[in-house]
Amino acid sequence: MRIPATVHTPPFNITRASHAVWSVADLDASEAFYTQVLGLVVTAREGDRLYLRGVEEVCHHSLVLARRAGKPVCDRIGLRVYQDDDLDRAFEHFSKAGLPCAFVEVPHQGRTLHVSDPLGTPLEFCASMPLVERQLTQFHTYRGGCAQRFDHYQLLLPDVAAAGDFYMGLGFRLSEYMVDASENPMAFFIQRKGNPHDIAIMNGPGPRIHHVAYTTVDVHTLIQACDVAGSLGHGRKVERGPGRHGPGHALFVYFRDPDGHRVELFNTHYLTLDIENAPVRWDPSNIHRNLPWGLPAQRAWFEEATEFAGVPLAAPSVKPNPLTLERFLMERA
Repeated sequence: MRIPATVHTPPFNITRASHAVWSVADLDASEAFYTQVLGLVVTAREGDRLYLRGVEEVCHHSLVLARRAGKPVCDRIGLRVYQDDDLDRAFEHFSKAGLPCAFVEVPHQGRTLHVSDPLGTPLEFCASMPLVERQLTQFHTYRGGCAQRFDHYQLLLPDVAAAGDFYMGLGFRLSEYMVDASENPMAFFIQRKGNPHDIAIMNGPGPRIHHVAYTTVDVHTLIQACDVAGSLGHGRKVERGPGRHGPGHALFVYFRDPDGHRVELFNTHYLTLDIENAPVRWDPSNIHRNLPWGLPAQRAWFEEATEFAGVPLAAPSVKPNPLTLERFLMERA
């Protein structure tokens, strides 16, 4: 398989995946779920918008919920750049690449640039947000899973190879990857901030967003989040886990919010700071590597995801292999 080359002197400096914006039907129900079950902090509620952040986060928001009728969708996913002039370089880069882009006004963010990647994923770049009080040491305010900070999102995209070329051309580095029996890329895990991924790119009909992920303290808070979900009547929204990711070793739980958006809580990552770190290849047939213990995911975890607002879906250029380990186990469970 051809591994896309990382551009170590990118046209502008992305620092991390930072936020997401998606629609919900009932802002009260969503606020209760995200604060009581996941433990996010409300920064502000303004009209039909709710701004949330993790207890460790000092920037204004990492998740924005917008009340809107109709099918729940994701408006955009956010990336931070290092300095404001990186936005000007980004605008120049995307314009030369023929990707329509525009500066827009977004509440509680500095200058913000909108663009879509070549596969149609709507992106939002900003360099700054207003600062708020960090809640990390306010232990008496912790609730549910006490989500700490926004870590990554996973995308389902119809062309993993093309997505890899695009994002690694922007300076992302490959930490882990998966291929099928014909050596076609099926998943890329890419990062800018020094742990395994800011963006997980998976093969599938898309573009769609599979989940956003927040770190949490430890396994006890994962269980606490599940217990709170159960006691508040959200037990069926614990979609997968607790379990352990094989290659990355993190303990995890996946939840579905009241509108069906998926959120992961997980407890740890390993570091990939040094440039000589080689990407890790997943072997889907290795049961001990990919699913060390726990029940396999249900079918919905593989097939369901949130669509982006106004973005048509495309079929994947490579047909998904139905005999990946977890699907094999799922269909025979």
